Amino acid sequence: MTIYSTMPMEIVFEGISQQPGPYVDVQVGDVRLQIEAVSPGIGRIVRLMDGPLDAYLRPELSPGTLVAYGPSML
Repeated sequence: MTIYSTMPMEIVFEGISQQPGPYVDVQVGDVRLQIEAVSPGIGRIVRLMDGPLDAYLRPELSPGTLVAYGPSML
């Protein structure tokens, strides 16, 4: 792979060796989400794993959105 960039290589590859946080799979209604734990009971949506097609258009389920999760949501 070749990368053409005017930015310094240190900036382009910053954080490449860091592993992403622990992910949790959560079922919310008929949608299965992959969430990255931010703090206890709060997570950031990483991606939608499974669900109806219209779930991908719902803004509250877009990646990067913070959601509450816990035993009541599972």
